[in-house]
Formats: sequence, structure tokens, C-alpha cells
Amino acid sequence: MNILIMGPPGAGKGTQASRIASFCGIPHISTGDMFRAEIKQASELGKKIKSYLDTGKLVPDEVTVEVIRKSLQQADTQKGFLLDGFPRTIPQAEALDGILKEMGRSLDLVINIKVDPQVLLERMTGRRVCQKCGATYHVVNQPPRIEGVCDLCGGELYQRSDDTVETVSNRLDVYQKQTAPLLEYYQQRGIVAEVNGEQSIDDVFKEIEQVIRRIAR
Repeated sequence: MNILIMGPPGAGKGTQASRIASFCGIPHISTGDMFRAEIKQASELGKKIKSYLDTGKLVPDEVTVEVIRKSLQQADTQKGFLLDGFPRTIPQAEALDGILKEMGRSLDLVINIKVDPQVLLERMTGRRVCQKCGATYHVVNQPPRIEGVCDLCGGELYQRSDDTVETVSNRLDVYQKQTAPLLEYYQQRGIVAEVNGEQSIDDVFKEIEQVIRRIAR
């Protein structure tokens, strides 16, 4: 089965992606992981990716598409694949369609993990990290025994700069602007399944599992 997983920052997409890949016996293809692998191999593609990342630039679509093409040609994708982090825009989705068409394949399912923006804001801005050991807490869901102090080493807890209300709100806005058209693109094909991401991790996966079983019949 060829699957794309979507969801806003903080929706738990990465956690569910690992579970889905294991459940279906298919590779989890994450653009971030692929970029790191190419850089580690010091391939021509990897050097190109590194040159963009080192200067703080976004990796252009044509380079990302080439990395995706390479990944989808690997032998372990014969039973299917799970795409995570690509496509993010309509042009990228069209490029993916082109790659899959060349291979005589297509997407079977788009899983969209839905979470209310306010819930995401609370989830992401409530995270606190220990300055000494890096342990992670949440002011509501997993608070330390003593406020502002790490249970493990007694280090001071702080809020990362990318977890502030302003930064998180901006990330959610960008995601919404990019993703709304992409969801509509796939909804026109009737392959989008909406999943309630406000449940527990296990319950979210149970819902996803039911969707996959239904499609696979």
C-alpha cells in the first residue's frame, strides 16, 4: 500500500508514521531522514543538499523531488511505502504524481491527522526542556515534581525558542496555507481519510489501523 501521512506540527505524525510503517511492513520515507542519509554518503546529491542547509536555505523542489525519486526506486518499496514530509505543496504533489506514473504506481491513501489549532498551541508551547540533561516535560501533560526543576538531574527547565506562542502560531499558519490546497487536491480523488489526533497515541493508531484495513480489503 502506498500511503502519505499529513498533519500539522505537534499532531504526532512522526510517532504514528513509525507505527504505520511497522504495521504495514513498508519503509517510512521521511524527507529529513533522506537528506541526512545523502549527506552522510557524501553523494553528489548530498553535497548539493548540504550546500543549501549550511547557508540556511530551503532545499529547492527539484532537489527534493530527485531524492524522493531515488528512494521510491529502492527494492524495499515494492510492497508499498509511507511518505512523510513530502509533498507539502501542489507543485510537489504534481511532481510525485509524475514519478509514480513513470513507475506504474499511484497513492492509495492519504491519512490526515486533525487536531484543533488551539490544542496544538497548548501542546507545543507547554514543552519544557532540561538545560543539563535534555529531558523533556510538559507543563500540563507531564509536569516535573517541582516546577522549573528536572526530576532526573535537578537542572533548570527552559522553553525552547521554537516553542513560543509566536513561533508556533507562525508554523501553524504556514502549514495551513500550504496544506489546505494540498488536502483539497487529494480529496478530489477520494483518497483522504481524516483521523482525530486529539485522542491518546494508541487510540489514534487504532483509528488509522481501521482505515488501512478497510482500504486494503
